[in-house]
Formats: sequence, C-alpha cells, structure tokens
Amino acid sequence: MNSYSAIQNYQQVNVQSSVVDASPHRLIQMLFEGALERIAQAKGSLARGSFVQKSERITKAVAIVQGLQGSLSDTEGGELTANLDALYDYVIRTLIQANQSNDVAKLDECAKLLGDVKSGWDQMLDTQAAAAGAYS
Repeated sequence: MNSYSAIQNYQQVNVQSSVVDASPHRLIQMLFEGALERIAQAKGSLARGSFVQKSERITKAVAIVQGLQGSLSDTEGGELTANLDALYDYVIRTLIQANQSNDVAKLDECAKLLGDVKSGWDQMLDTQAAAAGAYS
C-alpha cells in the first residue's frame, strides 16, 4: 500500500468515526464542510487543468448539497425550509453549470452561498450551546 492510499484509508476511518459520534446538528455542519471542501478542491483541480478530477469533486459537492436538501423537513420550518430548498436547488444548478463551463466564478458563488448558510447554522449552534451552559 502506498502512502497516498494509507492516508485516504485513515481519512475515511476518521470521517466514519466522526459521523458515528456526531449529533444531528454536527452532521449538518459536516455536510457543509464537505461541500465547501469539494468546491475548493474543484477550483484547485481546475487551476491545474485536471478536468476529470474537477468533475469528480463537483459531482461530490452536488451530492452533498442534495443530502442537505433532502434533510429539510416537509412539515416543519415553513418559509425558512422553502427558502433553503430553493437555495440548495440554485446551488446544485449553478455547480452543474460551473462543471460544464469550467467557471471559477460560479464555484466561488456557490461556496459563498453555502458558507453564509453554514455560518448561520454555526451561530445557531453556538447560541444553543451557550443557553444550555447557562442552565446547567
């Protein structure tokens, strides 16, 4: 086994153990992190002219965003859920366009949109943790 394969195996085991131990809120954070990481990797692949790898990374980012979209509750959240659903749909379509046209600006736009939502999610979790700490 070469060192690259060993690193990949370690990373996969590390991710799997993190998922097993994670709360539902942390799982959503991990999905955001994964999507943002794949977009950054796609940009790097594009810069190196590695179009196959770029397509693989964007395809993985699309799958992650679809997972985020699928996690939305149809019965809870009302307008917020509808807005997130529309945003995720837009990000998916824009990622596909970026893949087809090799457009870094579209990748940047998707990263910014997902980063903004992740930031709000992180703040919500920080607020919940602070409130829980105040009551213990």
